[in-house]
Amino acid sequence: MTDPKVVALDYHERTKHHLHRYADSLGYLDWASQPDPFRLFDGAPRVRLDQVEPTDEPTFDAALDARVDPARPLDRHFVSQLFYDSLALSAWKEFAGTRWALRVNPSSGNLHPTEGYLVAGPIPDLGEGPAVWHYAPGEHALEQRRELDSEQWTQLTVGLPDQVVLIGLTSIHWREAWKYGARAFRYCHHDVGHAIGALAVAASVLGWQTRMLEPGDEDLAVLLGVHRQEGIEVEHADCLLALWPRDAVVGPRATRDWTMAPGLRAALRQTPPLGEPNQLSSHHHRWDVIDEVTEATRRETPAPPSYWEPTADRTPGLPRFVAARPIIRQRRSAVAMDRTTTLSREVFLRMLASVRPGGVPFRTLPWRPRIHLSLFVHRVDGLEPGLYCMVRDPAQQRRLAAAMRSDWLWVSAGDDADQVGLFLLAPLDCRDAAKSVCCHQDIAADGVFALGMLADYEQSLTELGPWFYRRLHWEAGALGQVLYLEAEAAGIRSTGIGCFFDDSMHGLLGIGDLSFQTLYHFTVGGEMLDERLSTRPAYEPKSGDGGS
Repeated sequence: MTDPKVVALDYHERTKHHLHRYADSLGYLDWASQPDPFRLFDGAPRVRLDQVEPTDEPTFDAALDARVDPARPLDRHFVSQLFYDSLALSAWKEFAGTRWALRVNPSSGNLHPTEGYLVAGPIPDLGEGPAVWHYAPGEHALEQRRELDSEQWTQLTVGLPDQVVLIGLTSIHWREAWKYGARAFRYCHHDVGHAIGALAVAASVLGWQTRMLEPGDEDLAVLLGVHRQEGIEVEHADCLLALWPRDAVVGPRATRDWTMAPGLRAALRQTPPLGEPNQLSSHHHRWDVIDEVTEATRRETPAPPSYWEPTADRTPGLPRFVAARPIIRQRRSAVAMDRTTTLSREVFLRMLASVRPGGVPFRTLPWRPRIHLSLFVHRVDGLEPGLYCMVRDPAQQRRLAAAMRSDWLWVSAGDDADQVGLFLLAPLDCRDAAKSVCCHQDIAADGVFALGMLADYEQSLTELGPWFYRRLHWEAGALGQVLYLEAEAAGIRSTGIGCFFDDSMHGLLGIGDLSFQTLYHFTVGGEMLDERLSTRPAYEPKSGDGGS
């Protein structure tokens, strides 16, 4: 059998974009097979959730620094707000008789391959007993997939606080592959990271913290009831998050030692889940390379001890009195930048401070930071235009410098920049370079700054296993989610960029091996609005208790 690590490395090489050759795709959009953006389970009992509109409290900084107190009790309101602020619709857009939904969590191409699940005990006004629910964002509703008995719920939550809920995430690779072909697997896992970030921030707004558990992929699929799905529209189990009140007393090894009991796995296998998944497309185009990397990056054995390396809490910065929930729900992806907007040095460094390890959502991830930022700075007042590097783990600075060009300066960008690990590599006008590496897209040159996310790549896969390939993309997606929110808090806009020439970026930096690889690009600036588009509310007002 082929070594799974070799398969993962080969997939990454095969799906790179190059200046004269893009990664394999159909080369056109087959509109007749466009996937339905909403997964539903026909026949599953459904309960509509409440639309919990934003308020002025808590502040955005309090949420990112996990300082919201007291914790909201677990009830229907909690569940409604958690999903409303993380995976729900945020608006509808219309143009020339066509309408499409926007969501709170970002997604490559607005295709949304990520599905969310709630696993919880009895919740007042929602469920009388423990159950597994699928979240349906189109209706802001829960669909019940499983009933659990009290013993099964006890087995699932051994070692966790009494007041705990679990959130599972899955990916439908076909939703992204329909448009992006072979490269879609990367984008699916960016979106898992976006969703992890969105859920962790939404939970923090409620005074709850979020930690990642590590069941095997098959165990998670069985728990969520997706293990019986077949075909190209199957949901692939990704990750499981545990949420509990911020002030709960939890042992240091609670998440590390958590496992799914074999007897529980066997019992769940014998019980068919409720409902049948709807068909998303009338026909499909299969990408074998995605199936191969999916299998190669599965994880069934326990994560090694070196995986569990959470970082210490970060020191909060100067407070900003910006409400968290309006920022969360107004997040949008910019389509074009205005070429004129600038940022102050203070605001720029504050944005970078928010993606340092230790804050929300990065404390959710159990590994030490493996992603660093290579920044193209265009228009930041008080900061020289040029190419910079933000080192998110100081222990890796020497390896980063050794992997890049030997003539980079690596000088401090100032005392205030030292606090975020920002170094100047070269002072220059890098707008053309940013545009060139991002598939010639103007948006990378026209914003205030752009960046590429450099992953500690080959060593991570060697040390931890090929399954960590997915998690590198999750960390990149979580970084993107915070940058999206930071841009909104600063009164500007941003967008992730999935199309970039991988090795052109590496060549620019002087990286000639697989020690570090760029996984995700991003740009921030003043948005040019398209006045032709009209905006409609995410959901129509409902009457009564909304049950169905």
